[in-house]
Amino acid sequence: MMIGKNIQRIRKKKGLTLSELAERASMSKSYLSNIERNINQNPSIQVMEKISLVLDVELNSLLEMPPEPPVPSENDWLELVTELKESGMEKEQLEEFKTLIQFIKWKNRDAEEKE
Repeated sequence: MMIGKNIQRIRKKKGLTLSELAERASMSKSYLSNIERNINQNPSIQVMEKISLVLDVELNSLLEMPPEPPVPSENDWLELVTELKESGMEKEQLEEFKTLIQFIKWKNRDAEEKE
């Protein structure tokens, strides 16, 4: 479930610390932390209502899955490669892109492990 991640995302967007949200929602910081980290994956509707009131969002926004980002089509990738070739990119510059891609893959793996 994404409830915890949604709460955390909205809380940070609103500029609230975990402690501030917990205090304003009249719950312990550790309990809220467990919800955000998905340790407690089934908070009561009353708890969710308190959180949504403090965050000033509809309850549904805490329960919804965020939309998936659009995935580039094969045609989009081919256009990019064609554009790179036409720009006269040298082999050394392509190696820099490979390094960047490896970094992005590493960063994504690291982010997935933290979830």
